[in-house]
Amino acid sequence: MIVPPRVFSGGPESFYVSPHAFSGEQLVIKFYKLKFLLKADREIKELIYSLKLLPHPEGGYYREVHRSSEKIKKAHLPERFSGDRNFATSIYYLLPGDTFSSFHRIRSDETWHFYKGSTLSIYIIDFNGFHLVEKLGLDIKAGEKPQITVNAGCWFAAKTDDEDSYTLTGCTVSPGFDFEDMEFGVREKMINEFPEQSELIKMLTR
Repeated sequence: MIVPPRVFSGGPESFYVSPHAFSGEQLVIKFYKLKFLLKADREIKELIYSLKLLPHPEGGYYREVHRSSEKIKKAHLPERFSGDRNFATSIYYLLPGDTFSSFHRIRSDETWHFYKGSTLSIYIIDFNGFHLVEKLGLDIKAGEKPQITVNAGCWFAAKTDDEDSYTLTGCTVSPGFDFEDMEFGVREKMINEFPEQSELIKMLTR
């Protein structure tokens, strides 16, 4: 007897599955995982559209939502700054689970705020090569934090814990962000400087 394929309908999530592809239990697992993936993908697209996000060079998507109208003069800033800087800036930052924010560093403190989605791991390498992983999320009892600050000059990267999901965050920088103050990690150079973190650096650089 020829058994026809089944159609699972969920609006735009409708798809066909051959009854011979998997066992009953496997089929149920595959079905619900696919529905979850489709839902996450739809939410990511909706967030990109509704928040007017653009691709970020470090990975993920962003949009600047605030830049202070007042500035700090270069004369009153540390020497690492090449010019005047706004008091503060903030952005929306969306990181899908199938990518990562590559290692970089900036000349200001940056505070991450959790908004929605899966827990985000922020990997930090300080001036002495000490490696710290901070968990951005709302499960306080599990050690997650809804707000995390990365100190100026530290290398840091980020990845969503659930590869099938995403993380929506906000990032506040003070003194305000300028792309001139951002440096991307070069894999070979970082490995030479921090050889004990070589596997992590390979995983989170492009």
